[in-house]
Amino acid sequence: MKITGIKPGAKWVLLALLGAGAFFGVKKFYLDAPKEVGQSQRVEKVTLADAPEASLKGNAVMLPLPSDKAAMRDVQKVQWKIMAWNAQFPLMYANGGARTTQGSLMYKANVDVEIIRQDDCFKTIADFIKNAQDYKNNPQSTTPMFMSFMGDGMPGFSIMLKELDKLGPDYQPIIIYHMGRSNGEDQFMGPDAWRSNPQSALGGTFTAVELDGDANIVFNWAGNNAIPVNVNPKVYDPKALNLVPASDFLDAGNKFISGYTEKRQIVTDGKTTGRDTTIGVMATTTWTPGDVNVAMQKGGLVRIASTHEYSSQMPNATVVLKKWAYDHRTDVENIIMALGQAGDQVRSFNDAKAFAAKVSAEVYGDKDKNADYWLKYYNGTEENDMQGQKVLLGGSMAFNLSDAANMVGLGADRKDRYKVTYETFGSMLSKLYPDRMKDYTPYNRIMDKSFLNSVISNHPELLQGEALKVSYASEITSEVSSKSYHIEFETGSDVIRASSYRLLDEIYSAAVIAENLKLGIYGHTDNVGNDATNNPLSERRAKAVRDYLLKKGISTSQVETKGYGAEKPIADNTTIDGKAKNRRVEIVLGR
Repeated sequence: MKITGIKPGAKWVLLALLGAGAFFGVKKFYLDAPKEVGQSQRVEKVTLADAPEASLKGNAVMLPLPSDKAAMRDVQKVQWKIMAWNAQFPLMYANGGARTTQGSLMYKANVDVEIIRQDDCFKTIADFIKNAQDYKNNPQSTTPMFMSFMGDGMPGFSIMLKELDKLGPDYQPIIIYHMGRSNGEDQFMGPDAWRSNPQSALGGTFTAVELDGDANIVFNWAGNNAIPVNVNPKVYDPKALNLVPASDFLDAGNKFISGYTEKRQIVTDGKTTGRDTTIGVMATTTWTPGDVNVAMQKGGLVRIASTHEYSSQMPNATVVLKKWAYDHRTDVENIIMALGQAGDQVRSFNDAKAFAAKVSAEVYGDKDKNADYWLKYYNGTEENDMQGQKVLLGGSMAFNLSDAANMVGLGADRKDRYKVTYETFGSMLSKLYPDRMKDYTPYNRIMDKSFLNSVISNHPELLQGEALKVSYASEITSEVSSKSYHIEFETGSDVIRASSYRLLDEIYSAAVIAENLKLGIYGHTDNVGNDATNNPLSERRAKAVRDYLLKKGISTSQVETKGYGAEKPIADNTTIDGKAKNRRVEIVLGR
């Protein structure tokens, strides 16, 4: 058909209309003929997950953000004391504000929560003890107090909570939930030489809060590198890494920034020398904003190790009085459900994460730190420090219900990561502080899984969010730590002697705590025999160690094994002692 007398633009419009009519006529005849179909379904409004760490997939539903109007209802009131720490984003989102707001998840849980910042952990513990005493004397009029602490710091804090033993077994602190974890925000910052050569840290100094989780990052790194640590604040050991105690996490950064110095006695091999020396602070372990202060007000330090690598070390532990929790089980389980849902929202939707940052700014009250500040350092960032050196700062992660279950062995792999963390650092601190830490609270007394287990059993729909996963490189190219273990095998065999099981269990704990790192197991022999015998023997022994760890629950993808035979001696093979040192299994944690 030829069309004339029409402008070119109109001609194309007419042709398009004619074509569309023909198409829909065919569609009507062939496709719209009567046929049996299911009932129409109303499509709910969905928001696609847009956060990099999204846990909700497919038809993810973003919940309406809470309002800023106070709830002001006659429901169970809770006072929750926290440090300024981004691992609490789920609490911030769930509450809607410093005080529970209308439409928030805590509002729906029928609780009224007041969140209070208190950076002094020792003051918080004293307040908790007083609150427990008040609850025993007058339960009807006492507002319960919740605390959020670093999970790996709880063995040390449990010593201070021993005061509650006087009130009886029902009036003990229990951990009921983990709402998130530090993901690099808590970090050991030191000279770059320490990162490339850990043994160069011998004779060095660092500052941290004693018995606090941050100090444990240094203790863990030092232990994995076979570096002794001196925690005696009166002496200086040139053959160890020396702790300079700080009053809180901000003071830990400020001592480095200000160039703090003090005089100490010099000791060698555990004995005083009669000489003194003045020491400064060479490194620090702190978290945001402490790490940001160090970088931007002085600089020169790099990330040596952090809770990004030691990913199971520092979950955010929710602590409450056992008697109150058992008296108010429904309220506790409702709070857990609210935090779990909040974790999925923060993990999945950038708007929800930004809202949590806004509430954080309100709660923390720092005039120079707005919502953008807390959001940036929740995500973690790389910036130039004051000296122009690139540094990694911040990094935390919200937990959903699946993550919380995985942390305490209620997930699919049944691996109780927190038990490993708690007992590893409890044992480590007991050796470093034998007088102060000999009676820390056992794990099965302080960790109460019954509330989380009940939520999981009765509300499986809340487990829809995917748990965090780790992707490992095919092999290690960058080491964080390296330590040789003298594991005993039957002569000329890859059969491990039972006397070495304790060492293997130590390796297992190190791998669980550093779950974001690859575990290298490298077998070595002395020079007796030849390569045709030694190389395959060292490989089989490395695989024997691997198999032991796999049976305990380490994933296959986390482990690599190699056998070097006599290729890499660390001592003189002409002596008996040297040969013994060369017959070893080296354990490397790296990326």
